[in-house]
Amino acid sequence: MKDFVIIGAAQAGLSMAYFLKQQKKDFLILDKENEIGASWLKRWDSLTLFTPTEFNHLIGMPFPAPKGHYPDKYEIAAYFKNYAETFEFPVQLNTLAERIEKTADGFKISTNKEAIFCKQVIVATGPFHIPFTPKFHKNLSSSIYQVHSNYYKNPEQLQNGPTLVVGGGDSGFQILDEVSKQSNATTYFSGSTAIRTLPQEILGKTLWWWFTVTGFLSFSKNSWIGKKISDAKQPIIGTDIKAIINRTNVEVVGYTLDTDGNTIKTTTKDLNDVQNIIWATGYKPNFEWIKGIELCKDGYPKHHRGISTTKGLYFIGLPWLHTRGSATLGGIKKDAVYLAKKIL
Repeated sequence: MKDFVIIGAAQAGLSMAYFLKQQKKDFLILDKENEIGASWLKRWDSLTLFTPTEFNHLIGMPFPAPKGHYPDKYEIAAYFKNYAETFEFPVQLNTLAERIEKTADGFKISTNKEAIFCKQVIVATGPFHIPFTPKFHKNLSSSIYQVHSNYYKNPEQLQNGPTLVVGGGDSGFQILDEVSKQSNATTYFSGSTAIRTLPQEILGKTLWWWFTVTGFLSFSKNSWIGKKISDAKQPIIGTDIKAIINRTNVEVVGYTLDTDGNTIKTTTKDLNDVQNIIWATGYKPNFEWIKGIELCKDGYPKHHRGISTTKGLYFIGLPWLHTRGSATLGGIKKDAVYLAKKIL
């Protein structure tokens, strides 16, 4: 029986592994992918972080890039691999945790390979679980190519002709920017354009420098300011929305309401010429594979700073685990330090 099992080998799981290694605990990291960093490598090719190098350091090993550099997904994955190898973490890949259940003396983790037993479990699977698309996407003709942003790689995937990008978050606008640059065909945008945008640098300092000195990323989710921040629409960072939607081949069509065959009904018009749809419509959490876990209305587990209502079961890497920075690469450090002190 292991002392600990960590589920997930990205920034959250690796950060907790650092402390378990320091304390010489008998632990194992499980990950469903075939390599460390795969969750980043699977995202679209041009993906880069909003945060520069100096805000991306995991505990005990600096990110290997100059100050002010914005890493791409390949650099992030390589950093994770190097981190795990440097500290010689025990990692078991290609292992999907399918069920966690409490036992008399700990936990049983059923996987696609075997059952693993441990005294305590740290779930570090992150916030992105089930790609969400509206149900009416099934009503579309098979001649229209559909892809969720989770599986989008680059414009070469797309058929010739107009493309509809649905979703007004960071991913949606970055993909809209890329697709509309690469093609002269009409690129429709479906979503709200009434969103605040923030540049990556202000007065010669990075946005994340300003976030740090003002404490923006450090307000607790239970504080008055933290509640205001979490309830507000998140701004788009580093993308010039106005410039994108003012391109001659970009047309804003409001919200997508329904579909039928080759027709897509939006707030402003019915679209009949769309050849591709990219659904940048986010994700839904999935924790139903953990037996007996208490969930909140939003589908995330009940916890206090990662300590769940089930003794011996912990979470890290969730959005707003404690602060706005909890699910970011640079912000995971504080949550890991706190959780490690509590459980070791």
